[in-house]
Amino acid sequence: MKDLDDTDHQLLALLQKDDRLSLADLGRKIGLSPSSTNERIRRLAAQGAITGFHAHVAPEALGLDLLAFVFVGWSDPDVEARLLKRVNASPAVLECHHVTGTWNYLLKVRLPNTRQLERFLAEVVKQVPGVERTETIIALSSAKETTQLTATPLGS
Repeated sequence: MKDLDDTDHQLLALLQKDDRLSLADLGRKIGLSPSSTNERIRRLAAQGAITGFHAHVAPEALGLDLLAFVFVGWSDPDVEARLLKRVNASPAVLECHHVTGTWNYLLKVRLPNTRQLERFLAEVVKQVPGVERTETIIALSSAKETTQLTATPLGS
């Protein structure tokens, strides 16, 4: 990806905070015309720096009150592709990370309740042939959750 300049970093920070700002408002804040601002946004999207625009929905509004983290482990490397296929097909999985240590993957899942978590574990994770062990951690509350990345250039 092409290096981002200070204006790109400012624009990315503003868009992460509120992607509904008008091009005129964004342009005023970064010192560009609306058309130049729009061109920068298009370029950043084409380069892959912006991967989409989304509404952040409160999980509770959809009845998804339970947040859990599921560690998954196995010893046969052939398990990975099968697990990833199941995980990618499950709307309950918000994130899936290949991790170091004694586990192979860490899943972040949102579900309505513990009964649905039990069903998810039985029907999605443990149905993958070769999965040997799991450990589930349920979050009681979340002091911080964000999707915002720091847009400040390193060394600033």
